[in-house]
Parts: sequence; structure tokens; C-alpha cells
Amino acid sequence: MKQTSPAAFPHQTTNTTKSAPDLQEQIRLRAYGLYEQRGREGNELDDWLQAESDVTQPKPKTVVP
Repeated sequence: MKQTSPAAFPHQTTNTTKSAPDLQEQIRLRAYGLYEQRGREGNELDDWLQAESDVTQPKPKTVVP
């Protein structure tokens, strides 16, 4: 059986350590935090989408001199 390299699937990450339930829980908690920051008003879909983006986007690395 031929193995494929990770580069063959650029949309998949190879260093994923979070399971789907863990990721969903992080998104849920972030969405709830956004809802509370806004005074418990607003659109839950907007909160979920923002939370999903916040949780799944790679964090920029800071360079310390």
C-alpha cells in the first residue's frame, strides 16, 4: 500500500491534537463568552461563527528579542 504525504492534503492539518468534541466545546465556550460580553443580547449564529474563527485560526507567533 502506497503512503501519501501530508502535503497531498493541504486542507488537513497533521499536528492536530484536539478531538472534534474538544474543539466543539472550545467553540461553544468562546461563543458563550462573546454572548456574555455583549450583555446577553445578539445573534447566536454570529457568536458561533466568530468563536469558530477565533478557535480555529492559527495564532501568530511572537518574536521576543
